[in-house]
Amino acid sequence: MEELSDSLLVPPVEEGWFDTKPQPVKVLARGAWIALFGGGQLGSMFCDAAHTLGFRVAAVDPDPDAPITTRADAHWSTDYDDETTLKELIEKAETATVEFENVPYTALAQVARHMPLRPSVDDIRTAQDRVEEKAFFARHGLPIVPFFHIRSVDDLRYVPDYLFPGILKTAQFGYDGKGQRIVNTPKKLKEAFRELGGVSCVFEQRIKLKGEISVLIARNAQGETALWSIAENYHRDNILDVTIAPARVPEEIAQAARQYAKTAVNVMCYQGVLCIEFFIDIDNMLYLNEMAPRPHNSGHHTIESSVTSQFEQQVRVVAGLPLGDTTQKQPAVMVNLLGDLWFADDKEPNEPDWGALLLGVEGALLHLYGKKRARRGRKMGHITFCAPMLDDALRAAESVRKKLGLPPITNGFS
Repeated sequence: MEELSDSLLVPPVEEGWFDTKPQPVKVLARGAWIALFGGGQLGSMFCDAAHTLGFRVAAVDPDPDAPITTRADAHWSTDYDDETTLKELIEKAETATVEFENVPYTALAQVARHMPLRPSVDDIRTAQDRVEEKAFFARHGLPIVPFFHIRSVDDLRYVPDYLFPGILKTAQFGYDGKGQRIVNTPKKLKEAFRELGGVSCVFEQRIKLKGEISVLIARNAQGETALWSIAENYHRDNILDVTIAPARVPEEIAQAARQYAKTAVNVMCYQGVLCIEFFIDIDNMLYLNEMAPRPHNSGHHTIESSVTSQFEQQVRVVAGLPLGDTTQKQPAVMVNLLGDLWFADDKEPNEPDWGALLLGVEGALLHLYGKKRARRGRKMGHITFCAPMLDDALRAAESVRKKLGLPPITNGFS
């Protein structure tokens, strides 16, 4: 990469300007119940980690066919804010957490009045809204891409010209490229705003992107933090396609990203696992894009590659246990498996023959999420390729991608 920008020289965080005092925390006894909001693949993997550590999981997810139904010790297929469900959940569980951030605030707040919710309801709410999220980053001196908040059609006239070309994103409920429009000129902005429903949006300047990385960090109630290796991410059709860990970026960039992540969790007094996604532009400027207050797709490799996975760490924080060792044991490449692979011949969905595809491929570890219906763009599973050397893991991943008809892995940082 080119010479690094001075903006990446992050000043040390001064002790004492945020609250780092340890908070009292109850350590859960073996067999205790943990309440979990959400029942997708993240919730399923959380259940596996909780069971390994001796805890039971009571999950809520409106989908009666959610993957977690085969993993959780108790499950409610109701709306998250169903009063009867919340009452039963409060009676059963001793602590609570989430597997995705878009749980109604009212439900989280009600549970938080009766038991510890980690992360806190306010931290989750910040991550629910891009405007709140960006305001939080900016308030604490964390670099972000220039943006403008659009609340109504009347606001469109005030959007600065220097933001074009840009990306219009809904402030809430956008993920995997949903709720986004590329807008090259002011004339197209009004049309894009209407296409997104005229809801609260942010309009971000479209930077010249070199690559994307993510930082996975955990913080507990005692104020202790632990970070995993920086991950290098590649997207296809706005959905995460490949994660490479450790990321092939200069140590100066990795160190800056780690420092920004530490600042974020400390100023929030955060409790849980947090993932922050970063942009790196062609001038090697680093920008915080968004954060997820939970385990993240780019951290799935930690199940095999690290001493403590992101899911075990989430359980540890929620249960009041000491943080686990996040040392990466070996390099890893994670490849997402989308529902498109089930429709390779544009006919009825047909699951790939994984046995044949992975035959003779060393270090390949297949995870299928147990979703009953395959859809294009739907995350159905992932494969993690581990090897003593990163190049070996990359070769194994490329061999399987070729069999699946997927494009070669690019290297945006070369």
